Amino acid sequence: MKRLTSLLLILSIVMATWGRDVKSFNDEWSFKKGPFPTDPILFQSGFDQRWQDVTIPHTWNATDMQNDKNNYYAGEAYYKKTYRPDASLKDKRLFLNFEGVSTVMELYVNGVFAGNHKGGYSAFTIEISKLLKFGEDNELLVKVDNTSRPDVIPINSTLFAVYGGIYRPVHLIVTEKVNITVTDYASPGIYITQKNVTSKSADVDVEIKVENKNIDAKDIVLKTTIYDMEGNLKLKKEATVNVLPQGRQFFTQNFTVIKPRLWQGLEDPYLYKVVTQLVANGSVIDEVVQPLGLRHFELKAADGMYLNGKKVPMYGVCRHQDWWQLGSALTNEQHDADLAIIKEVGATTIRLAHYQQSEYFYSKCDSIGFMIWAEIPFVNRVSTKEADNAKQQLTELIRQNYNHPSIYTWGLHNEVYTPINYTASLTAELDDLAKSEDPYRYTVSVNGYGDPGHGVNMNADIQGINRYFGWYEKKIQDIEPWIEGMEKNYPNYKVMLAEYGTEANIYHQQEVVGDVGDCCGFDKRYNETFATRFHEIQWGYIAKHPYLLASYLWNTFDFATPASSQGGVEARNMKGLVTFDRNLKKDPFYWYKANWSKEPVLYITQRRVTERENKITPVTVYSNIGIPQLFVNGVEVKNYKKGTTDVHYIFENVELKEGVNNIDVKASNKGQTFEDKILWNYAQGGNKSLNKDKPRENKNEHIGL
Repeated sequence: MKRLTSLLLILSIVMATWGRDVKSFNDEWSFKKGPFPTDPILFQSGFDQRWQDVTIPHTWNATDMQNDKNNYYAGEAYYKKTYRPDASLKDKRLFLNFEGVSTVMELYVNGVFAGNHKGGYSAFTIEISKLLKFGEDNELLVKVDNTSRPDVIPINSTLFAVYGGIYRPVHLIVTEKVNITVTDYASPGIYITQKNVTSKSADVDVEIKVENKNIDAKDIVLKTTIYDMEGNLKLKKEATVNVLPQGRQFFTQNFTVIKPRLWQGLEDPYLYKVVTQLVANGSVIDEVVQPLGLRHFELKAADGMYLNGKKVPMYGVCRHQDWWQLGSALTNEQHDADLAIIKEVGATTIRLAHYQQSEYFYSKCDSIGFMIWAEIPFVNRVSTKEADNAKQQLTELIRQNYNHPSIYTWGLHNEVYTPINYTASLTAELDDLAKSEDPYRYTVSVNGYGDPGHGVNMNADIQGINRYFGWYEKKIQDIEPWIEGMEKNYPNYKVMLAEYGTEANIYHQQEVVGDVGDCCGFDKRYNETFATRFHEIQWGYIAKHPYLLASYLWNTFDFATPASSQGGVEARNMKGLVTFDRNLKKDPFYWYKANWSKEPVLYITQRRVTERENKITPVTVYSNIGIPQLFVNGVEVKNYKKGTTDVHYIFENVELKEGVNNIDVKASNKGQTFEDKILWNYAQGGNKSLNKDKPRENKNEHIGL
């Protein structure tokens, strides 16, 4: 814990602490949302009314997008703030950095247009220096609109909620006239490239972009220092450079780290710190701090991921950022809570779907050691008008997150198809763009079709495929012949299972289930027992097929889907291992924890199927600490069989008594005894409504909504 704390102290602030001033700009905002009158006179006459005080992060859809199908406000809203810059700042440069505004915004300073941005998930920075009145009050007005539109991705809210608002933090950045670039797609202004990384040495190139807004050229000392995690100076370079007053200047400083301590994922997420400074007349006038994790990713077809030459498991989950009754307006505490749950389940890699997520989240993944798939929200539908915005958002994603060692691949699209020629061509262009921006990482695109050779596929380094056998199509077990078919037909391809999963409403319980889920509709029963069976079977197949270089559970957490109502719940996708409010971990969570985690797990399933109608029943136990001892009403039951993996124990033909039954399991590990207990109530005749008729199998291939 002490090591983690010191690590976070080093890396929690990515921007500079010297030279430039970075302040929170989140308090004392006012807010109002529409709809507004279309008549300009009526609009203006009522504009000063109905403002409410808010603090950023803020979204106006925190509840309405989560409660009812297609019953939420999407449209225009306004934020305003009064800012009085001190007169001493008159010769400085001032910027507003927005970490996330959804979806389209315009900024006005004292009624004058300052800048705009299209895209709800990437950061952006706007300079406001020349629009301010120093020593006086200034009005900052932000117009925000989250209406779906064909030229901004995602073009709809079908797969997930596109919450409106300034939902991530805002910063005021003050620099000197000579500074490390702040407005290069809101990047840190320095790009750290690592090459030839081994345990013997690593080559590190630090490219710095510098601007000079004086009227004449300036000689500046450019100094870059690399510190180890303990704060000891490792390497230093400095040089005097001449910064011209026209355009941006590019400078590179090269290092070779001898006998580096490598970033080894969860095993050893070792981070160096790179500090780049501009020095004038002996004083630091600007500084940017960035993480450096020295590592080399290599994906070997039909084999797996090698991190620094060592094969590591790709136990993957996906993450949507929204929380129940908070929407997307999260604090760092909520991000930390999500990361703690993901770490607990034993995941090693996270697909951050389907959009760029917060800077804080990527930084924490660096320090924890997760391997990250980062992607843009080119998802679900194609309009043929989104190409420019997709390229913009991909550029922002890469430049803003270039230095995060945890990221191993850039995601280009998810489940986008017709018109195929356009989509395939755009994906190829996005791949070229990603390689131009960052030739050192992989790219990935995702399809819902089972055939990797589909027309929009094979335009990236990795082909991701989403499959939901047993839920949207066919039977649970059909995943294995699908994998075997790819092994035969595409033996040298890099293929990942980008999504798989099934719904589970914790209030829908059932003792006995089949191989096909009760999908899909509001009146369907999305029972947890089926989800448990689904994951037990499918992970058993996935685990023994290294052809799939990684697999990603859809999803870690239940999330909002404002365009649908299913399984008795409005506007909710319940494929999460954990409930929307993060208060309950479903049975499948413990299945993966037992299979993936190094922490001891002993867990009895069907703990919420408390009312039992079958006198003779199996009891399923997950144990990664050896053979469990099962006691039913104080009597030991010994007749178990192994299930789909080594942690899967099924005690068959257990006989229940009338009334309350005590189910108790024990196991010992390294001198410590572990125990889990549940209660089942058996009544002869039971509640026959629990066991419905077997759902019909859907023969059609599911390719996405």
